[in-house]
Amino acid sequence: MKDSDLWIILLTTLGCTSVVFLVAAVVLRTARRASIGWRIAVIVAAAIASIAGSTVAISAGMYISAHDVEALFWIVSVSSVFSLVGAWLVARGVRRSIAGLTESARRIADGEVVLRRSGEAKELAGMSAQLAETSERLAAARAELERLDAARRTFFSWISHDLRTPLTGVRALAEALEDGVAADPADYVSRIRQQADTMSRMVDDLFELSRLQSGTLRPRCEHVGLLDLVSDAVSDVRTLAEARDISIAHGAVGPDTVWADPYLLGRVLVNLVGNAVRHAPVGSTIVVSALRTPTATVIGVLDRGAGVPEADLDRMFEVGWLADSARTPERIPGASGAGLGLAIVRAIVEAHEGTVRAEHRPEGFQLAVELPNSPA
Repeated sequence: MKDSDLWIILLTTLGCTSVVFLVAAVVLRTARRASIGWRIAVIVAAAIASIAGSTVAISAGMYISAHDVEALFWIVSVSSVFSLVGAWLVARGVRRSIAGLTESARRIADGEVVLRRSGEAKELAGMSAQLAETSERLAAARAELERLDAARRTFFSWISHDLRTPLTGVRALAEALEDGVAADPADYVSRIRQQADTMSRMVDDLFELSRLQSGTLRPRCEHVGLLDLVSDAVSDVRTLAEARDISIAHGAVGPDTVWADPYLLGRVLVNLVGNAVRHAPVGSTIVVSALRTPTATVIGVLDRGAGVPEADLDRMFEVGWLADSARTPERIPGASGAGLGLAIVRAIVEAHEGTVRAEHRPEGFQLAVELPNSPA
């Protein structure tokens, strides 16, 4: 082929293609809101028109016979029609798939869980799978929010009850003093102070729990003597334990030290041992034990009681939860009795990047905390 002929072919093809796609661009710009099927059809039609126009123009320029030109025209026309039909079918399938994804998105907005659509193109199948996964996550998040909202309402109901009880007592005692009917005014004043201390501890617990959950109270960890902390916790609940004829024994307390905030871990131990003392059978023994694994230290408090039902094991550490529906737990020194003790335990342990669990064992019921052996 001569260079001149090659240049004629290239320039003719470039001219035809430029004109056709310029027209297609104008059409697409004018119909910006047209469907994706329409846009695909315009692009395919432009491609076919540019090829057909270039072919016919170049063939006519080569002075082929009229019969050849007519045959070429019909070949190009039939091929173009079938190509447009194929493009329309593809566009229709894409439009149907997009409509399905749009419907899935609408259902997700209405709170439904959608399933992954099958038989889609690779890209659209990926979007469908992502929508299905997103709907499951949103459903789980909504369920968790509903659970937390229910827990919040229950907590406010419980805490209002627990605050009202000492307030009612204070008011009754104060009225007795005011009316001059108190047989022993000094005793009444002492009881008012005790009720005020109870409310103060309750408010302190709420404030500390809020700081722990918000992350503003951070543990100041160091290597602390575990046996000393256990002894201090036992000493704090000794009065209540003696009143119920309960003894507290040290089990296998293996590690000498544990990596923790001494004040916060002491609070954990007091709450755990105190909880065991409250629910252990009268005259029984509570065992406090600890063991060290390669990665963590596990501290357990075992009592001989029946514990709580399996369904309530996870709820034990919720704010405001009490196993006693009458909500009249025995008081522990330093505790508010408002169902905050185990919630504070979980918050403190999680602040140490540890875990807490409740479990039934052959010997009884155990609450255990697991703390990392060293800083993360």
